Amino acid sequence: MDGAVAKRLGERLVHEAVLVEQREALEPRARDDDLKVVAATGAVLDENLAGVGKCLAQKRLEPLDRHLRHRSPAAYASGVPELGLFPLGVVLLPTERVPLHVFEPRYKELIGECLDSDGEFGLVLADDDGLRAIGTRAAVTDVLHRFPDGRMNVVVEGGERFRLVRLTSGRSFQTAEVEPLEDEDPDAGADVRALAVERYGLLADAAGSEAEELDAEAPALSFEIAARIDFGAEVKQQLLETRSEPERLETLVGLLDEAAQAVSADRERAEQASTNGKVTPLY
Repeated sequence: MDGAVAKRLGERLVHEAVLVEQREALEPRARDDDLKVVAATGAVLDENLAGVGKCLAQKRLEPLDRHLRHRSPAAYASGVPELGLFPLGVVLLPTERVPLHVFEPRYKELIGECLDSDGEFGLVLADDDGLRAIGTRAAVTDVLHRFPDGRMNVVVEGGERFRLVRLTSGRSFQTAEVEPLEDEDPDAGADVRALAVERYGLLADAAGSEAEELDAEAPALSFEIAARIDFGAEVKQQLLETRSEPERLETLVGLLDEAAQAVSADRERAEQASTNGKVTPLY
């Protein structure tokens, strides 16, 4: 990893939708290649730095993994609303915006129905551990392009979290009965809110970028911050499952500190390498 890390992070600190052909994919493709993440609309860390963040974040988040990761959706009671699902190798956080390229017939059907009815679908992480029990409602906010064959480039935004109650069938796409997932501790103090906003600003400064101003009083502040930085799917999933805003913010403060230190260290090492050609590997 070279001194371009900060520059690349700065370039990616953007907060508006962009054409899909102008940006690279952020996360792994869908496991069955049905749906692709094709562009970025929020701030992300450089791939190599994100890898470091994932390792550091995993250690911090392991104690939080006490929710539903290994529980079957069928274990919950039925009788709740049904939702069409997109199982993907990505995590969509509340308030996060992600562009998608939809090309497989069953998902074109689901997105088409959502557009016609102004409805929502559920985006759920699917990986080697299977389908996670906690996901995020998503709504299409922009249709960037429609192709003659029905494919679409769209931007979706994360809404409320949900818990899978029971997988259902009968449609071309996966469906499930779901129930809302709400925080047990939704109120975070002013101190931790201010600290998280400050640390986010310090990370942007370390990367040589101007961060968009955040509202420290935003109800979903932790998600608004996490949505701007690519900590990896596993870390984002555990943040999604955490049912405490203070706990999420405290975790983010540590992650942001470590990310800023990594960016600063990388820049310093790049400067040293440019002057004497000698540098000790950081990783």
